[in-house]
Amino acid sequence: MLKLSRLPSGEPEIFASIQGEGATAGVPSVFVRLSLCNLRCSFCDTRTTWDWDRYDPKQEIITIDAADIVHRVEQAGPRNVVITGGEPLLQQRELAGLASELKARGMRIEVETNGTVKPEAPLAALIDQWNVSPKLAHSGNSPERREVPAALQWFAAQPSASFKFVVVGPGDLEEVETLVARYGVPTERVLLMPEGTDTATLVQRSRWLAERCVQTGFRYGPRLHVFLWGDERGR
Repeated sequence: MLKLSRLPSGEPEIFASIQGEGATAGVPSVFVRLSLCNLRCSFCDTRTTWDWDRYDPKQEIITIDAADIVHRVEQAGPRNVVITGGEPLLQQRELAGLASELKARGMRIEVETNGTVKPEAPLAALIDQWNVSPKLAHSGNSPERREVPAALQWFAAQPSASFKFVVVGPGDLEEVETLVARYGVPTERVLLMPEGTDTATLVQRSRWLAERCVQTGFRYGPRLHVFLWGDERGR
């Protein structure tokens, strides 16, 4: 059984859209949003998965089995499945069973993670792409919570892992470069993505960020879903 985020309709948050971020931005995908997270980011746009001071977990979490999730994913259409959260790797033992069922049906699987939990072998063998988003100081998380060396070293060693950094201002770039150098992440696997949940903010931050990408060799990462739908849930 897996704990998923629940939509206002009462249904589990499983929906078809396009991948809005990261290395496969633009790819038609089915999203499966798991609940629970081990970090508390100031800019988080999915607080319903962890902020129990503001939200009632009894209303926001739904527990369902892998067979039900697989059925819903197949009904949604796209063959690329994005497991997101929250932090999916907090449920990785249960997630391994789901991933096995999805792979048996020919699905391609991406996992979005904050990079603080090292994947275990049963799950790691089933994942096609890791979208790793290490958090910077502006996230409000303490250094020991947001940077777990053993986990980041593991992801840095995986050719299937890309690193996506949420950037607010120019000062964040030095921190990004320090982390990339510390863990030996190849430049071509690093994406810089502007923080923002509305088009105006993203445009303003994207202009200078794109210029910095030209200078550093890092990739610019858009937030296509925000440009298209704002911060609407289930899109």
